[in-house]
Amino acid sequence: MQITSQDKVQLIEQFADDMKAERIERLDVREKTSVADFFVVCSGTSDTHVRSIAERVEEKMREKGIRPLRSEIGDSGWVLQDYGDVILNVMREEKRQFYDLESLWEGMAKNPDLLAED
Repeated sequence: MQITSQDKVQLIEQFADDMKAERIERLDVREKTSVADFFVVCSGTSDTHVRSIAERVEEKMREKGIRPLRSEIGDSGWVLQDYGDVILNVMREEKRQFYDLESLWEGMAKNPDLLAED
């Protein structure tokens, strides 16, 4: 069975919510970049909470047969998991406010190369 990027987003959001992630947001970037279709951004209350959210998402996604292409986990208050067409960012609230990925992607213009029909 083929899993779509929207299916992945829903699973990631569900698993993050199960771990009490805060402010879970889905950013649709399909018309802005070819890097991914969606970014999921959520907050944890501490470095431990951030890591726990990311670890649980990865564990549950693996149970579904979906492995991250890359995972960056550190003590910096930010964990990134790259599932190809969906990228998960789990951040401490201060990091999230500082980098403000939501505003960055929202303010980015549509990429005309991605919208052109073949």
